[in-house]
Amino acid sequence: MAETGDNKQRLHLVFGGELTTLTDVQFRDLENLDIVGIYPDYASALVAWKSKAQQTVDNAHMRYFIVHMHKLLDPENA
Repeated sequence: MAETGDNKQRLHLVFGGELTTLTDVQFRDLENLDIVGIYPDYASALVAWKSKAQQTVDNAHMRYFIVHMHKLLDPENA
């Protein structure tokens, strides 16, 4: 079902993994990336991101990211 107007889906992916260094975004093991989920809006993705970031706060190399999938899927209307 397509949505219109201000209720348009703006999908966001939350994922993370352990980085090789603190200064670069290069993952230590691509096969063990943690795909947290895909969310319908930024606010939902932010809640998931904060939760995962808090769970891994003791590991300085562990990082979680929010990817704005809607910008990749439709870059002209992002």
